[in-house]
Amino acid sequence: MAIAVASSTLFHFLPASSDPPYEILQTHPSLALLSKCKSIKYLKQVHSQFIKFGLHNTKFALSKLVEFCAVSPYGDFSYALSIFNSIHDPNHVLYNMMIRGYSLSSFPYIALHYYVNMLLFGLQPNSYTFPFLLKSCTKLRVACVGKQVHGHVFKFGLENDVFVHTSLVNMYAQQSNLDDARLVFDKSDFRDAVSFTALITGYISGGRVDDARDLFDAIPVRDVVSWNAMLSGYAQTGQFDQALNLFQEMREAKVTPDVSTLLTVLSACAHLGAIDIGNWVRSWIEEHGLGSNLRLTNALIDMYAKCGNLKLAETFFDGLQEKDLVSWNVMIGGYTHTSNYKDALRIFHLMQRNNVEPNDVTFLNLIPACAQLGSLDLGKWIHAYISRHYNDFPNDSLWNSLINMYAKSGNIEAANQIFYGMKTKNLASWNVMISGLAMHGSANSAFEVFSEMRKEGFQPDEVTFVSLLSASCHAGLVDLGRQCFKSMVQDYHITPQLQHYGCMIDLLGRAGLFDEAMAMIEEMKFEPDGAIWGSLLGACRVHKNLKLGEHVAKQLFKLEPDNPGAYVLLSNIYAGAGRWDDVARIRTFLNDNGMKKVPGSTSIEVDTIVHEFLVSDRSHPATPEIYKMLDEIDRLLAIAGHVPDTSEVNYDVDEEWKEDVLCQHSEKLAIAFGLISTRPGTTLRIAKNLRVCGNCHSATKLISKIFKREIIARDRSRFHHFKDGLCSCKDYW
Repeated sequence: MAIAVASSTLFHFLPASSDPPYEILQTHPSLALLSKCKSIKYLKQVHSQFIKFGLHNTKFALSKLVEFCAVSPYGDFSYALSIFNSIHDPNHVLYNMMIRGYSLSSFPYIALHYYVNMLLFGLQPNSYTFPFLLKSCTKLRVACVGKQVHGHVFKFGLENDVFVHTSLVNMYAQQSNLDDARLVFDKSDFRDAVSFTALITGYISGGRVDDARDLFDAIPVRDVVSWNAMLSGYAQTGQFDQALNLFQEMREAKVTPDVSTLLTVLSACAHLGAIDIGNWVRSWIEEHGLGSNLRLTNALIDMYAKCGNLKLAETFFDGLQEKDLVSWNVMIGGYTHTSNYKDALRIFHLMQRNNVEPNDVTFLNLIPACAQLGSLDLGKWIHAYISRHYNDFPNDSLWNSLINMYAKSGNIEAANQIFYGMKTKNLASWNVMISGLAMHGSANSAFEVFSEMRKEGFQPDEVTFVSLLSASCHAGLVDLGRQCFKSMVQDYHITPQLQHYGCMIDLLGRAGLFDEAMAMIEEMKFEPDGAIWGSLLGACRVHKNLKLGEHVAKQLFKLEPDNPGAYVLLSNIYAGAGRWDDVARIRTFLNDNGMKKVPGSTSIEVDTIVHEFLVSDRSHPATPEIYKMLDEIDRLLAIAGHVPDTSEVNYDVDEEWKEDVLCQHSEKLAIAFGLISTRPGTTLRIAKNLRVCGNCHSATKLISKIFKREIIARDRSRFHHFKDGLCSCKDYW
């Protein structure tokens, strides 16, 4: 009775108990029928047999029925409850079965309720009771309840039971009460590998990876589960190199890896591009007959795709007799990760033809591909699908990706609508909207959204200021950029990173403020990277600053000796100064070293198909019609007074030949195709992989006026909205 009194106030907040059951005392051969049960219907037939032979009067038989219904995947908890409620005076075995069942269910607090009733009826818990009771406490994440149960463990003298001890350590570790977990662990005379692993997992969850490793090193005998816990911990915290180093130790210790080990290692290989270790894992899988394991094959596809061996990744993918959704997702994700966006879309269309339903992971892999290709039609379809299937289950990452996709596809209005239609926004939502507006040169709007963000109580981070500085740069707002940079440091205590300096140096260089740009480079705590020197070299070309251009080019050559773009930029500066001998010298150097400039290409989407054009391209099926339209464009441009600026063709050749080259730039071919392929008045959206040249820029302004079309063009760094003979960039880009 003392136990009942002591426990009467325990977990007082739990729901009231049901009536108690009866005790089971005998067995019968018919119990063997339970092992053959595969459905609740069959179980009821077995139950009928129990009643027929009088086994329903034996508490042992009834406990087996309760166990099946409460624990088995073929069971039915409501049926277990009805059996339990029909039993008078249940013993601790029956209570343990109910506690175990509820600990595995979605209602773990009821397990605690049954434990209280068990004590009230004078039944003493045993080593079987507490592991499942503690499992319920772990799921509930109520620290005070866990501590009370811990007190009862001591009260009943079970603190040194191996299973109870491990459950206690695991409970505290999973609830992030790591000090208590360690205290229980250290005070026990018995420490098995499971206890070590439970505490290691807790340390990892709490971000204390070094403590986890110290504990791992202290394990007397490590089983594969212990190794997996530590490997997984390194992978979860992004320490993939440490994970692979530990895997090497595991191999040297001659511990046989299991499927969990191999999945973690392949994931680390994918992140690091460690294809050699990935090849070893592949060989091990084949040698040990695990090639049919779909999870491992999917991991191999992911690893090879992200390591750049797309051919082998697709060989594994095509070799799968049965593909699950993960198979499709990793193949799409692999192509997106390696910037093979067209192939990502191709696999998705194949997935649709196979009637495989996509999920949020599919779209998170696919939307960036749509964004990069400017595939707005497919992006709209994805948007509609997400609205139908995910509207009631908000997924901020999906909506943020859609905002980014619309912004990068030239439809900033749709991006804006999604952003303001979101029920909840996180910091990434604000950042992606500010970034989108910056790309479109809408600096004022970007800063207005930033002001709204601050009013909503969001604190900006490094990404926010990269977008704001980028907006200032695209609009040429030097004073605003300076003020933004100063505010980031003084008001928000954010230490400028390389990207922030890069934006500022680009802004100053574009404005011709080279002394200030160079002074900022000198003040930086970082070594300038290729992007910074490259943007400054581009500014030298625009402002024809030959002396500084040569200095900057030398710095860039040191960092990126194999980058042909730097040599081409310097060549352009020499050409602008009429130094053709230097131009020839650089081009000879490039040819002798097999270095080729990245060819300019422009894509346009028509009827969900993305068409790509190179300069003077004649590979398209509609080439005759395209060039006919191109001739008509050039005729109308000449009538409108457009004169090609041949200074942008940096070859010492005939002016007439230069004009021909300019007329066949990839963006003009894409526009010509768009004009013959869409109805009058349709907005044309094109995407170029390089900076749009001045000649095409001035020509496109006139084309928008002549053909009464809005033309939205994305180049390497920003958007241009051409309409009625004007451009949104105001000729500053």
